[in-house]
Amino acid sequence: MIKFLHTRIRVSDLDATIAFYEKLGFSLTRRTDKSPAGNQLAFLELDGNDHFLELCYSPDFKVEFPEDLMHTAVGVEDIMAYCDKVEKDGIEIWPEDWREAFPSGAKIKMAFVTDPDGYEVEILER
Repeated sequence: MIKFLHTRIRVSDLDATIAFYEKLGFSLTRRTDKSPAGNQLAFLELDGNDHFLELCYSPDFKVEFPEDLMHTAVGVEDIMAYCDKVEKDGIEIWPEDWREAFPSGAKIKMAFVTDPDGYEVEILER
C-alpha cells in the first residue's frame, strides 16, 4: 500500500510559521536544523492525522509564488467555535463577513486564514 506522507511548503520565517500553525491546532513533531540539502525543516501534525505539513526554510531562498497557487484545508466539527478561538489568538478570518455567510442549514460552511507567507488555509466544517 502506498501512503501520502507529507506536503512541503517553503517559508521565510520558520519560527513565525510554526507559531501560526500551532494557533490553528497543529503540533510540532520534529525539527531539523540542517537537512541533507542544508535546509531547516519542521514537521507539524494535527492530532489523529497521518499526513504531515513540512515547513522548509533556507536563508538563501526567497519565498514567492503567484496568489492562489495552492492552499491547504482543515476540517473542524464546529467552525464557529474554531474560528472564534483562532480569531482570539490574533489570526484574521476571511471573508470579513464569515459569520453572516452561514445561513441556517447551509451544507458547506467555510472560512479562510492566510499564513505569514501568504499560503491560504481553508477551514471547512465537517
